Amino acid sequence: MSDTDSSSGSSWLERFSRMFSDEPEDREDLLEILKEAQKQGLLDGDALLMIQGVLDVSETRVRDIMVPRPQVDVIDESLPLEEILKEIAESAHSRYPVVSESKDEIVGVLLAKDVLRLLVKGELNSKEDLRAIYREPVFIPESKRLNVLLREFKTSHNHLALVVDEYAGLAGLVTIEDVLEQIVGEIEDEHDEDEEVYIKAHVGDTYAVKAITPLSDFTDEFGIEFKNENHIETLGGLIATELGHVPQKDEEVVIDGFLFRVLKADSRRVELFQVKRLVDDGVID
Repeated sequence: MSDTDSSSGSSWLERFSRMFSDEPEDREDLLEILKEAQKQGLLDGDALLMIQGVLDVSETRVRDIMVPRPQVDVIDESLPLEEILKEIAESAHSRYPVVSESKDEIVGVLLAKDVLRLLVKGELNSKEDLRAIYREPVFIPESKRLNVLLREFKTSHNHLALVVDEYAGLAGLVTIEDVLEQIVGEIEDEHDEDEEVYIKAHVGDTYAVKAITPLSDFTDEFGIEFKNENHIETLGGLIATELGHVPQKDEEVVIDGFLFRVLKADSRRVELFQVKRLVDDGVID
């Protein structure tokens, strides 16, 4: 390491250490220190969002993020094998709760990779073959904290849990991806719709823009260049840095001639903005 690099690193550490010279007394105090670190350029907006997500995970319950029962895709054991395979292919999930023929209990969990393995080997010829690869379902209460659930997911190597209510009825399900999204934001995969569409034009010269939109995509789309001394990579990170906190629903901010209004957000992250270009006198076009 060069003397310059060493001096720069020392300066960074010294500045950060000075901010913690007075120990934070509670979670809110810690967040204020982290927000100040962001303002000082020691922490970018994306990092602040993730740190707040980590802190929130310890206080969030499964009921707050689970997929509710009406939205859960289950496999009905009473259906013919061909229909079951068609359902798996069309819904394109990796794991499926299986309900009994009476539909009043969960009898197992099917993994798409297990089904595919049998199909490739030519060993899936009946529903009995399918039942042989059911995985044991994992049931958890709605009140379980997410940090506890994440730890259990890691130790058990299980990625899906079925959520039951106080009457032992199925309330929904939760996956390890659902938990991780509370920390890093939405995780889109190849089955999500419009996964590459970050910017959508709406009526009245307004746009709906995802918070995860790369800044380079936004600036290319609108032919502008933001001042970006902290090398922020996403639009959500830029807005969070400008505001000094996680953007909240309906909050507005003007940056370099653009009005940004938060359309979708919760206490942990922002997901969607409404964007409109302003004219030179500040009046909206």
